Amino acid sequence: MKNFNRIVTRELSVVFRSQSEFVYPLAFFIMVTSMFPLAVTPEPAQLAFIAPGVIWVAALLSLLLSLNAFYQSDFQDGSLEQMLLAGVSGSLIILAKAFANWIVTGLPLVLIAPIIGVLLNLELQANMIAMLALLIGTPSLCLIGAIGINLTVGLRNGGVLLTLLVLPLFIPILIFGASAVEAASIGKNYSGQLAILAAILILSLMLAPFAAAAAMKISID
Repeated sequence: MKNFNRIVTRELSVVFRSQSEFVYPLAFFIMVTSMFPLAVTPEPAQLAFIAPGVIWVAALLSLLLSLNAFYQSDFQDGSLEQMLLAGVSGSLIILAKAFANWIVTGLPLVLIAPIIGVLLNLELQANMIAMLALLIGTPSLCLIGAIGINLTVGLRNGGVLLTLLVLPLFIPILIFGASAVEAASIGKNYSGQLAILAAILILSLMLAPFAAAAAMKISID
């Protein structure tokens, strides 16, 4: 537990020292969602119809944009290898980094989502479900994203490969997250979608740290 806390504290201090790593994904999320009314239609009914997909796609891409900040520099300066040599479990490193990633990127997206929902004309209940779905779904995105970034962190121009590897794995979360918000907006039951998101989160917590740790060792070797 001490190692976990130390890694999380270290990650947060590094990110907040370089505030651009904190601001860019959030700014990207706000810019993408705010441009849709300009590009598609300002009609309230149409905005409410597309809002679930817009919010989730923008959140997914914002989290994907944030992954490099938590792994690239540590790989390049040998910090990851030093932590492993010091006896810190690879899965613990991944779990701590994913948690820090969620605090820095995922949590701000969850908190800003209701404002975006108002901008896109979501009703109050749908807006709250969008926030809840993001709260459940974004940690899974951070954990699954950790697998992809650790597979590609040692490759030159690995960003495209990272996208190709990770986006298919994000699709179930995207589908059920957007579906929960859409169901809430039309008055249907959304508990099934939220339950599936919770199940994906549990599976991600159980499996992703070990898969990402194995990928990390492959990249380091």
